[in-house]
Amino acid sequence: MYSVFAVDDEPIVLEGIRSKIDWEGSSFTFAGEATDGEIALSMIHELKPDILITDIKMPFMDGLQLAEAIKRTQPWIKIIILSGHDEFDYAKKAISIGIEEYLLKPFTPEELLASLKKAALEIDKERKQLSDISKLKEELKSSTALIKKEFLNNLVHGAADTNTVMQKCAELGISLISRYYKVLISRIESRSGNTQNQQEACSLLNSYSEAINQAVSFFHHSNLLVCIFKGSTQAELDDNAFRAAETIGHIVTKNADCTVLTAIGKTVEHLSQLKISYEDAKQILEIENKDTQNRIISSDDLDEPAGTNTNSSTASSSTQLDLKENDPLVDRLKYAGKNDISAIIEESMTLIRSNQKQFSVFASYLLVDLIFAVSKLVEKLGGNIKELYPEILQRSFIDEGIKNESDFRNKVSQVLTFALEYRDSKITGKYGDVILKAKRFIEENYADQNTTLSSVAQAVCLSPNHFSTIFSQECKTTFIEYLTNVRIENAKRLMRETDMKGYDIAYECGFSDPHYFSYIFKKNTGLSPREYKVNLEEEGTV
Repeated sequence: MYSVFAVDDEPIVLEGIRSKIDWEGSSFTFAGEATDGEIALSMIHELKPDILITDIKMPFMDGLQLAEAIKRTQPWIKIIILSGHDEFDYAKKAISIGIEEYLLKPFTPEELLASLKKAALEIDKERKQLSDISKLKEELKSSTALIKKEFLNNLVHGAADTNTVMQKCAELGISLISRYYKVLISRIESRSGNTQNQQEACSLLNSYSEAINQAVSFFHHSNLLVCIFKGSTQAELDDNAFRAAETIGHIVTKNADCTVLTAIGKTVEHLSQLKISYEDAKQILEIENKDTQNRIISSDDLDEPAGTNTNSSTASSSTQLDLKENDPLVDRLKYAGKNDISAIIEESMTLIRSNQKQFSVFASYLLVDLIFAVSKLVEKLGGNIKELYPEILQRSFIDEGIKNESDFRNKVSQVLTFALEYRDSKITGKYGDVILKAKRFIEENYADQNTTLSSVAQAVCLSPNHFSTIFSQECKTTFIEYLTNVRIENAKRLMRETDMKGYDIAYECGFSDPHYFSYIFKKNTGLSPREYKVNLEEEGTV
């Protein structure tokens, strides 16, 4: 299957692309849409589709600007440009960027599907070429590649002659003059121990190495990619490193059997100090030696120097909320927001309604389970639930909460509100502050269509790439998935509590197009907004 993302400032065009193509009957899936290039860029950053369909003329950021930005960071994405302007200059610029197709409006579904199939053939051809292990082996055998690898290896190990470094860089065609530097190491492994899969992933990564912005790279051993980054500012350097780390992760995990752990060393100011950044990243890999998850860990994000606390993979301080529990509810409460209270209650009600004849039994079980999770959360934060909220441990608290649905909702809401308020009063760790601040921003601005990865990252004073990494690793979901869920949950709330029309609810919850809202709502709930509203009326909850 090939995932497709569409961008156009005309809702009717997006509606046509979404509804006129038989997505289920084709080899393509519709991944999402946006009405302008800026919003699309942050969504594509996370969704990573195979094919992008974009209008050429849009406000803020047009299709060609979007295409250029995408080709810099995700060069494997195939791009189809839509335009109502049959002008040679547009076509010439599109070709120079590397656009696969240039489709004139108006177009038929058949014409668009033909363009998609053509792009899919290119993807298949490219995947076959890039998975050719012999390419990596031949490159490693070439004398120039070996000389370059040896030089870079000596440079990061502090064994290069500092007096001739610039001369050697010029001879090898390497540009390393900059204000700041940082070393990144990615370890690629096969979950099943399949050497062939690991080699193919490394070959694919090697083929795309030139697309890694502001970096020179080489393979150290068979499965360690080392990248040297440069930047005129520390912010630029961080952004380049995190963007590259996500690109590396996306390339490697095209093979589902492979994982990649990327360690980013500290920032240094001289080439002679690259060894410090390299050793820093290397220490992180050694600490995470048994980690089989896809992760990105930066030395700058650790509260203690790498290696000072071998009992904690993230070396987090006692003020950080480091939950490693088997209870999924405990983990969920780690960074839950106020909007999640409604979602948790509704999930519980769905389970109860499917067992309505045993309401008291299921309600009691769910309430006790929640109290147990909150108790563990409080204990992790150094508190004692018996002292802070003793009444929830009484049998009478449970009995009062299982009399009917309304009482159950109230009790669950009380317990969750207490938990989140207590958690917020205690968390002062770096990740905790960032995530909670981001979630508060989303809660306050989800209705704004301009709330994007970039705007939230700016609110927490991080680059979009850095923030995206932290958010997905800490919250176990991507930023786009979380924002969409917040919007959908608020849409459900408005359906329960108001008589607003569907299109008004769509705009109220941050969706730019009611048709797209209906599509996303059904994709997330299995029901259209109309069907969901009818169910609420039948259950008597409206």
